[in-house]
Amino acid sequence: MQKLASIPATPVVTIPQGSAELLSLWRLPKVLEHVPVSRSCWWAGVATGKFPKGIKLSDRVTCWKSADIQKLIASL
Repeated sequence: MQKLASIPATPVVTIPQGSAELLSLWRLPKVLEHVPVSRSCWWAGVATGKFPKGIKLSDRVTCWKSADIQKLIASL
């Protein structure tokens, strides 16, 4: 059996957005490092509009723009 390369538990996807700005997408574990709430509280906040809506990358993968999370933190 061939061993798979290790994949980080919370990868950060960075997409170039022009010369000075980068778009970083954070998965939920990375978001929760910065916003100290439980997973269930986070999802309840997304459902009510308290927290930003995520970007669906697939059926089981949701990411958030790092800029949206930073704005949320600044507003708290």
